[in-house]
Parts: sequence; C-alpha cells; structure tokens
Amino acid sequence: MDIARIIAAELGKSLSHVENVIKLLDEGNTVPFIARYRKEMHGTMDDTAIRELFDRLQYLRNLETRQGEVIKSIENQGKLTEELRIAIENAKTLSEVEDLYRPYKQKRRTRATIAREKGLEGLAMAILEQNAMPEELAKAYIDPEKGVETIEDALQGASDIIAEAVSDDAAVRAALRDLMLKKGEVISCAATEEDSVYRLYYEFRQSIARIQGHQILAMNRGEKEDLLKVSIFVDPVAAAGIAIRSVIKPGKPGSQFVRAAAEDAYTRLIAPSMEREIRNHLTDLASEGAIHNFALNLRPLLMQPPVKGRVTLGFDPGYRTGCKIAVVDDTGKVLDTGVVYPTAPHNKTADAARILGGMIKKHGVQCIAIGNGTASRESEKFIAELIKSYPGVAYTVVSEAGASVYSASKLGAEEFPDYDVSLRSAVSIARRLQDPLAELVKIDPKSIGVGQYQHDMPQQRLSDALDGVVEDCVNSVGVDVNTASASLLVRVAGLNSTTAKNIVAYRNENGAFTTRKQILKVPKLGPKAFEQCAGFLRVPESKSVLDNTSVHPESYAAAEKLLEICSFSLKDAKNGALADLDKRIKELGEEKCAEHCGVGLPTLRDISKELQKPGRDVRDDAPAPILRSDVMEISDLKPGMVLTGTVRNVIDFGAFVDIGVHQDGLVHISQICNKFIRHPSEVLSVGDIVKVMVLDVEEKKKRISLSIKQAKEEK
Repeated sequence: MDIARIIAAELGKSLSHVENVIKLLDEGNTVPFIARYRKEMHGTMDDTAIRELFDRLQYLRNLETRQGEVIKSIENQGKLTEELRIAIENAKTLSEVEDLYRPYKQKRRTRATIAREKGLEGLAMAILEQNAMPEELAKAYIDPEKGVETIEDALQGASDIIAEAVSDDAAVRAALRDLMLKKGEVISCAATEEDSVYRLYYEFRQSIARIQGHQILAMNRGEKEDLLKVSIFVDPVAAAGIAIRSVIKPGKPGSQFVRAAAEDAYTRLIAPSMEREIRNHLTDLASEGAIHNFALNLRPLLMQPPVKGRVTLGFDPGYRTGCKIAVVDDTGKVLDTGVVYPTAPHNKTADAARILGGMIKKHGVQCIAIGNGTASRESEKFIAELIKSYPGVAYTVVSEAGASVYSASKLGAEEFPDYDVSLRSAVSIARRLQDPLAELVKIDPKSIGVGQYQHDMPQQRLSDALDGVVEDCVNSVGVDVNTASASLLVRVAGLNSTTAKNIVAYRNENGAFTTRKQILKVPKLGPKAFEQCAGFLRVPESKSVLDNTSVHPESYAAAEKLLEICSFSLKDAKNGALADLDKRIKELGEEKCAEHCGVGLPTLRDISKELQKPGRDVRDDAPAPILRSDVMEISDLKPGMVLTGTVRNVIDFGAFVDIGVHQDGLVHISQICNKFIRHPSEVLSVGDIVKVMVLDVEEKKKRISLSIKQAKEEK
C-alpha cells in the first residue's frame, strides 16, 4: 500500500508534505525539531499533527508487515489463492486481516478438529451442497474404528465442521461486527445489593453507537471490582440470520440441517467471540479518548505561566505529622525549611504563626503556595489569617498531585539528599508556583492528576502520549542550559539521560556555557544530537543575542542578513530596539526578504519574531495564577453568586473549577456555553481563568454545581 497517500488523505495534508515528514522521521529527526525547524518541508504542521502522523505511520507499517506474514503463512500451507491475496492486501485494518487469516490459523484442538480427524470433512462439504438429505449422506461415513459408530455421530461431527467454517467466514464476521456497532447495546446491571459509586450503572442500557467513553471505562472498572455485570446485546434473530444466510439454500433437501449448524455457529462460537471483540474495541476507543483528554489537560497545566522573581514559601498541609514548609528564592534555591503544627490534633497556631512570620520577614516571602491535599482547608484558613499582618503577601492553592511520588523518588533523593521526604514535597509545591514546567517534568505524567481512569488504560500507550506532550511543552518554552536540571534537559529534543547528565557535569566542572557551540564539547553529544537540541537550549550568558533565542544555529546567517537588509544590527536586537522590524520587512516584501536570506517564509517569520523578543517566555501570554488574600468556606456559597475561578480538570462531562474553597465545583457540559459542544475541551483548558455562577451547593456531600454560561448572562 502507498502509506503516504493514505495518511495524506486521512489527515487532509499535502502528499509531498506527508512524504517529507516520513523521510525526516526515518532519518532520526525528533518531532519538536521537525515541527519547529522544518516548516517549509511540512507546511507548518504543529507537533500534535506530526505525532498523529507518526502514530498512523506506525500502525500502517505494522499492518503492512502483518499482511506479509499472513500471506506467507497461507502460501506455505499451499492454500493461497489470488483472490485471497488481493483481499488481504486490500484490508484496511488489522482486524480485517485477522478475519481473513482465521480459517488458516493454527488452532487449539476443537470439536471440528476432532471431527476432521474422524474423516468427516467430506461429509460436511457434501451436506453444505444441500442436494441430498444429510442422513443418507452420513451412512457412508460410519466407521467404528475412527469413533463414528452411528449416523448421529457422523452428523454431529459434520455439524461441528460446518459451524466452525461459518464462524471463520470473514464476510460473516464483518457483517455481524457492522450490525453490532450500529444496532447493538451495552447492558450493565448490579452484581451486588450493596450501594456503591457505580449505582448509576445498576440498571443501565445504551446503544453502542451512542455510548460515551467514560461510561465504558466506569463499567469496566465496576465489573473488575465485581460490582457490575456487563454484556453486549444484539437482536439474536437478526444476528443469527447473517450466519444462516451465508450458507443456506432455501428449499434444498439439507437446508434445515445447515440452518441448525449455522445457528449453532452463531450461538456457541461467534457471539461470545464477537462480544469480546466489540467490548475490546469499545475499551480501545474509550482509552484513546481518555488518553487524548489527559494529554489535552496536561499541556495547559505544564504551560501555566511561572510566577517569576518572587521568594515563595511552599506549605505542605498535614494533621498528625504537621505541616511542612520550605522557603525558596526567586531561582528556586532552598533558603529555609521547617515543620509547624497549626492543625488538629496539635492546634499550635500561635507557635506556627510565629515561625512562619519570622520566615516571611527574614527572607522577604511574597507568595505562599499551599498544597491541596489533606488538611488543605484548615491550612488555607490559617494562612489567610496570618498574612493579614503581612501586607503584600498573597497565597494560592496548587495541586500537589505527584509531589509525594517525586519526594520519595530516586530523583528527589539525589536532588535533596539531606532533606526528609516530606520537606522535599514542600520544596516541590513552592517551585510548582514559580515554574510549573521545570518542576512537573520530574514527575511521571500519569501522577499529575488531570485525567480520568488513567490506571485502567494501556499504560505504555498512555506513557508515550503524555511523554510526547511533556517533550513538546519543554521544547516550545526552551531551556536555560546553565540552570536546567538533568530531569528537564532529558526532555529536550535530541538529548537522552546520558547527554543530559553530561551537560550538568560539564557545567559543574567548567562553569557556565558561554556559547551554543560550546555544547558540542559535552561528552557523547555529537553533531546529530546538537542539530536536534541546539535551537531549544538557551544561553543567556552568551555575547550573541541569538544564543538566547529559538533561532537555530543553522539560521544565524539568515538572521544577520535579515537585520542587515532592514538596517539593524545584533546590538539593536539585544537592546530591544527592533520595534520597526516587521514594518521594514513588509516594505521590502516578505518573499524578497526570505529569498535574500535563503530561507522560507515560515522560517523568516519565526526569526523576526524571536529577534524582537530575545529570551521571551511563551507562557507569559497565558493568564497568571489567581493569588488570594482571603479564604472562603463552602458554607459561604449561595446560589446566584458569581465568582472567579481556575479550571483544574476538563473531563468528558464537564470541567472542575477551583473557586477558592476546598472543593472544586463542577460545571456540567450543558452549563459551559450556549452553543452545542461535543466535548468541554472545545472551549476550556486547564488553567483558564473563568467567571462562574453558583447553581447549587450540597454541603454534606461537598458538591458544588457551577455555570459559566449563566455567569456570562448575568454579566
């Protein structure tokens, strides 16, 4: 098959662009490098589109390999026909290939296998012709030595062979699969009398065509926990009819026998197998949807703007073991740590206030980041009361998902060998506010807490997808080669664990890097790795302003030529004096400038953008975190109140919004906007700052219902 043509048609991309991307991938180029520095070759596809292309490329290549294996296997059996070869080569999915291969696949010993061993295949084929009564044909096959002692024995064996042949028919399976997907239903009922979180599915019925991914994953988990029984229902008459029609010759002498064998094929062989297949198919679709949703949520979470230039106190709440605190300076360096006990059972609020007050004064703390875990509400009340005495200090609640995982990890121990596990967690919470991306890359993306049912889906597929998101985020922001940790550097395109550690070791031994070219001196970092990583590594200490931009070294000459023809210099770029650069490019003509510089238009535009804001952080364009100075309780909430909140998670049926109380409120998908949307991610992302109206508060159940669309109408 022509894989490039298939992908181009499916993704709606130009064939030449798809062919170029495939060639670049095969040459060992990374997705971030291709997306950023080879735009002319792929028509400015973004990293998400290129990863989608890569996934499809892998599937189609696996399909092509499997087609070859199946054809070779059938050919070795001497059973390959030209018609079968063409059918296998034209199969569009792996399941189609397996359906065609099914009759020729090595099987475990079945009832049909045993019947064939007794020499009854000829009888089965003769009965299928339906030209004579089966009982008459069976007489010739009675052979006590082979275990066929009666006509009934012979007919039973023939029926088993016919049933297996019908079950192995690719056309029958394809038609049944189509019927189930279009007309089938998923049914769920209680497997227990006890109440549970799955009570919604105790009497549940939904068509396969309309069922939602989160419903499939919830039922799968309930079934795994022995609380639900889940099955697939399809009209048995219509389904069996497909099997019957594939072999029946109405009005013929043996048609009733063949009908009974086809019904047996459906009931005993096909239905259980197809139910497993359909459920696996639905689970795969649901998992892919959940993985996609997780990735959608992870990207904006990682890309939240950093709170720069502020001394921050990380506050990790707790009860019995106290609240762990850590003060870090504006670069993330730890200045102080400690433990206070303002919560139950100790309630040493005065002592805790004295210790924190001393730290705030001593280190000039400006922000306090409170973890949202156990004792968070009580800690928030304590902090809100404390900072009334310290004007200019504000707090925010940050997600501490994965902080404990990092604290107990080998990486956490290497970074802070002298600190207790709990104190490492407080440091991580503070740094999450200062630079979310640099801190969150240290944690397994699955532990960051912005997905649904992440433990119920294919773990390797989930890891691959989330790692891709982390890699794309790190490279779109860029990394300071002189301050980045090895855990951040390893996410840079072209670098691996060894080269990332070698960069840190080289820096420690030789001092800060002063040019990008110097990176080539790092052991085991060769020309190919340098090509892939150089544009994403920043060197603020370099004399050349270009080393502190995302302009790739291969385009330095083009950047200098652009400045020259526009009557500017690198010094102007360093001093931020290029306000008229775009205007001059427009006057000269973009295409002429690009041609003169020897680059394409996309690269010219990227160079111009970078020259005007060297060292810029793309995250600064996003809304900053909400810093609070007071606290609200759920009891303070009343229907009709309009509040400002931060989107914390986007799921299939809505979004959870932090409005400053301990519990996040739910905005159901129907309350997001006035227009129809298929998924909340169409209009909301994690980190968005939104106005919401309180619709309902269930204080005992700690449930808050919110509306974005009604808040807009109120406004």
